[in-house]
Amino acid sequence: MRVVDPVRRALAGVRWYAKELSGEGRWDTYLQQCERDGVTPMGRREFERHLDDHRETSTQGRCC
Repeated sequence: MRVVDPVRRALAGVRWYAKELSGEGRWDTYLQQCERDGVTPMGRREFERHLDDHRETSTQGRCC
């Protein structure tokens, strides 16, 4: 086993974790879903605006 393989796997894990923390993973998932369904995806800015609108208008239990 080469030393490069575990390092490459570790870096891929760190990259995945960073993408999930930053929200970049949602965009990737959305694009994959659009491709699978044969739908033209909205632009990145529209996608972010849609998420913000949904977050503000959805009925969630919160303190304020």
